[in-house]
Amino acid sequence: MAAVLTEELIYEILSVVEEIPEGKVASYGQIAELIGKEKNARLVGRVLSMAEYYGKYPCHRVVNHAGRLAPCFREQRFLLEREGVKFRDKDHVDMKAYRWECE
Repeated sequence: MAAVLTEELIYEILSVVEEIPEGKVASYGQIAELIGKEKNARLVGRVLSMAEYYGKYPCHRVVNHAGRLAPCFREQRFLLEREGVKFRDKDHVDMKAYRWECE
């Protein structure tokens, strides 16, 4: 069953994003799992695409499960590199080295 997008859910997602430390990345699926919505990684992406309307959040620290950058977020690579994140190639973060291991 798909999650219904509510203000409460939006802020729940954004509060997790806010916890990602500088120099680390999380995947959309990881965030969905942390809020108990394991099958809603796309919903996380949708919320992040409109996060600017809710405040300033470090959305640049969220990538797909393979470390690929968001295709329409031109500044993402620059922002991550500025935090010391290294890349495997042009479009992929080294997830083994930079994945946020939250417990």
